[in-house]
Parts: sequence; structure tokens; C-alpha cells
Amino acid sequence: MKKFFIQTFGCQMNVYDGQRIAAMLESHGWTAAPNVDTADLIILNTCAVREKATNKVYSALGRIRRAKKPDTLFGIVGCVARESGADAFKRIPDLNFVLGPQSYHKLPQLLDNPDAKLLNIDLGGLEKFDALPKMVRSPAVAYIPIQEGCDHCCTYCIVPYTRGREISRPFDDVMADTLHAANTGAVEICFLGQNVNGYKYTDANGKLYRLSDLIRATAAIDAVKRIRFTSSYPTEMTDDLIEQFKTEEKLLPFLNLPIQSGSPDVLTRMNRPYSLDLYIDIVDKLKAARPDIQISSDFIVGFPGETDADFDQTMDIARRVRYINSYSFKYSPRPHTAAALMRDQIPEQIKSVRLARLDGFLNEIQREFNQGCVDRVMECLFEGPDKTGQNLVFRTPYMQQVIVPKTGDDVPTLARIKITAANKASLRGELIND
Repeated sequence: MKKFFIQTFGCQMNVYDGQRIAAMLESHGWTAAPNVDTADLIILNTCAVREKATNKVYSALGRIRRAKKPDTLFGIVGCVARESGADAFKRIPDLNFVLGPQSYHKLPQLLDNPDAKLLNIDLGGLEKFDALPKMVRSPAVAYIPIQEGCDHCCTYCIVPYTRGREISRPFDDVMADTLHAANTGAVEICFLGQNVNGYKYTDANGKLYRLSDLIRATAAIDAVKRIRFTSSYPTEMTDDLIEQFKTEEKLLPFLNLPIQSGSPDVLTRMNRPYSLDLYIDIVDKLKAARPDIQISSDFIVGFPGETDADFDQTMDIARRVRYINSYSFKYSPRPHTAAALMRDQIPEQIKSVRLARLDGFLNEIQREFNQGCVDRVMECLFEGPDKTGQNLVFRTPYMQQVIVPKTGDDVPTLARIKITAANKASLRGELIND
């Protein structure tokens, strides 16, 4: 039996794509390989959001071409494939395929004709969702894409180029995938989209569906115990969605609400058309609806033209909101984006100093929140054993990792855990046997 190996980089949308590629290959009689050395097909499922991510992909390709078996097929799918196009074959001449994020369902064409070079980076639409086979069994956490692409066109972001303009999937199709996931093992549903809370679908009768409608319908499924969504855009955080944090108990009290910068001037240059007052008002409404809610964010440090005063405003917003978990990065010029052509690019040394300062502060907030969880009892989702096999890994409702000593083979998917210790990165806990 032929074997495939998939290495996934980047966001949760890529995690979903990797799962579906695996299911597609398994439906064609392939089985997963533990490493590249034994694989007959190697797929790098890629992210192009930052230059570093793209460089990591090509470094990995270089290592793979030296380590793989001579007749093994290998190539890239996803955003780097869309970004690089035919140039990928020039950089790595023995690549067999380059498939964009909306074209990977065409991979079986290569399996039928392994001597051909397969290039397809068309943006298309929602074709792949119809073409892919359903997964036989769902993981405990099911990622359900509800849209593709993004219309916001932030000046730093390559997503509109790699994933295309925003298209929302039909409501019935999303719910069919959600119900199938719940019936085949999913306990948690995570709705995905580059602009997930901007989901809008109008059916043939003129009825408009929003993310809040998907959450309400999903909460009615008994097998689903936890619901979340990512990644959100501030101006799409509508009152009906905020209200659901009050009314839907299954909706987790945790939200990623990227602000990117605390400077109004930088936000304008980023083409992020919201004010700090609007952002804070949304956070206040969320906390009024769900007092125990916690917020995470994304930050870009060193955007073109960012002054010390601009950066200080980013530090101020971090102090004000107190994000319990955040993703902060140095600005990275990406092709096909307006910001890459802007003047006043910030030197790397300044970006590094600012990032270290921001990360240091955000890490302290995260550590403080984690330590505040000690002695609390939380219902947590089982993820699997740790690398040693001696401990179990769970996730709290706030997406914190909890390490629990293994005491037996019968592990509940959802368990009440008392938090006994904490550091910046994770928690320790013990199972509560009621």
C-alpha cells in the first residue's frame, strides 16, 4: 500500500486543509506514513502570511529532496503555491506539483499520471468543498470552514491574493458538515474563515444567514459541547453575535479579536477602518454579555512609518485590554501588497527591540492570568498523550494547555480538572472524579 506524508504550516484553515487532503488520499487507497523517508508522496501544506513562513517551506523542500526515496512524488499546496506559481518549479526543479489553496482537490490527477508536472493555482470558488469526500471519522475538534478569502484588503496582507475575494458557503452545506462531524466524533466545533464573523449567505428565498445563525443551529446538536470561531474582524462583531456570548452556553468564553496596532495612524495605513473607541466599545460589550470572557489578539510591530509614539500606543492598548494570549510579529513585506511599496520601512533592529518589549509585556499578562487559574476547576477537552506518554494533554475553555498525570487508560473526552500549578506556557492539573 502506498504511503503519504503531509507537513502543515500556518493557520487552522491549513490544519483543516491537511485533514481533508489526508481523507481524500485515504479514499484513494493510500495510508499515512510516519516520516518522509518511507513516504511515496510528500505534501507540504503551506502558509505565506509572513516571509519567514515562505522561507521555512523552501528550506523544508530542500531537506526533503535530499532525504526522500528517488521515486517519491513531492510538492506544495496552499498559499505558498499560489504565491510562487510556476517559479516554484524553477527554485526546486524536481517538484512534481504546485497547487493553490482552492486546487488541492485536483491532486488525484497526479496520482493517475505521476510523470506529469501538475500546476494549478486558480482561485476558483467553493468547488473543493463539493469535490472532497467526507471524513470517515472526525477529530474531537472539528474545523469547519464557512468562507474562503477576504474583502478587507489590509495593506500588509497577502490573503486576498492567495485565497481570493470573500465567498461564504451555503448555510445548509456548513450545517451538513457540522452535523457529520458531530455524528462521527466531534465534541468541539470551530468555525473558520479569514473574516469568519463576516459570514453572510442569502438562500434562494432571500433569507440572510449570519455566523450567529450557524452558532445557534450548532448549539442545538446534543453531541456538540463546545463552539468557537476564528479569526474575527472588529467591525464585523455585530450585536447579534455579541449577544450569543450571553445566551449560548456552548460558545466558549474566549475570542481572538485582532487589533494589529494601537495607533490610529498605523491602523489607517494598514487599511484597518476602525477607531480605538469602537474596538474598546466592542470589548466592553463582550464583557458585559459574558463577564468571564477573555480576549486574545494579533499584533504587527514595525509597520512602515511606525514611530516610537505609535508603538507606545500599541503598548497602551495591550495594558488596557490585557490580552491573555496574543500573536505578535515583526512586519514582513509580502509580494502583491501595498505596504511592501511604502516608504519609511522600519529597520530590523528597531522592529526586534519593539517586538521583544511587547512580547515581554504580553507574556507577563499571560503568566498572571494562568496563575490566577490555580485552584479553579474547569471542564477541559482531551487532546491526547504528551510526548513522554506519561501525561495527558487537555485544553481549557480559554485554549490553555493543561498537563495532567496519566492514571489509567479510560480518559473522558471532556473532564473536570482542578488546576494545581501554572507558568506562562501551560497549566498543570488533576482529574476530578465525581
